[in-house]
Amino acid sequence: MMNDPPTIVILTPVKDAVEHLDTYFRSLSALSYSRDSLSLGMLEGDSRDGTHAELERRLPGLRCEFRTVGLWKKDFGFRIPGGRPRWDVHIQVPRRAAISKSRNYLLSRALDDEDWVLWLDVDVVEYPPDVIERLLAAGRDIVHPNCVKEYGGESFDLNAWRDQGRHHLHDLRSEGDLVRLHAVGGTMLLVRADLHREGLVFPPFLYGLRNPLIRPEHDFFSRRNWWSKPNPRYVGEIDTEGFGMMAHDMGYECWGMPNLEIKHKDT
Repeated sequence: MMNDPPTIVILTPVKDAVEHLDTYFRSLSALSYSRDSLSLGMLEGDSRDGTHAELERRLPGLRCEFRTVGLWKKDFGFRIPGGRPRWDVHIQVPRRAAISKSRNYLLSRALDDEDWVLWLDVDVVEYPPDVIERLLAAGRDIVHPNCVKEYGGESFDLNAWRDQGRHHLHDLRSEGDLVRLHAVGGTMLLVRADLHREGLVFPPFLYGLRNPLIRPEHDFFSRRNWWSKPNPRYVGEIDTEGFGMMAHDMGYECWGMPNLEIKHKDT
């Protein structure tokens, strides 16, 4: 008798996403993973285009397809100032803090008894139908495919990196199908659910800085000289990159699959 496949909840925070929903749900429907083991959780926040109403309209059909489906709403009050691109360096901390809070809030509401969490951005437009099986087959607690805009091209998700951001997944293709990472992105990210239950989240602040409130005798870095050079975390990391730092601090490694490519909307 074959064992049932691991249960997975796909989590997607959404904002102003109406234009992406047809492609998002069409790609989900093409997944080859057993629907009896697949749940879906979505959090809508701060939209101005009717995203929440459109998701509510789709709920009955989705609940016929997946193990469980949940939709929540919470606004975090951040919008990109007019005329600024989303990658503007001056808005990165508040922008990504809001994204982190939405991920963590969704996680707290949606995670039930599942074995795994698959984080998936709503504007990922294409991936192999067996992508979940291939990520699970890697046998790692945290694993990230290579999100690109064109197959064989450079990585789109540059939040997945190694060596203080010097190497991204497109740089690591020659190392094989599974490579170590120090930080991850969130376009698609598979995480063993128990790591989240142990406290691994997406920091909505710059994680990795030495806290000035720590008493000197309790400051690990003042008691042990781990590095012969200064602390490599010069400013700390936030959101998914902070997740990678926190995972390492908890004793877990992050992994990437540079030759398993998924496609992001060309922006």
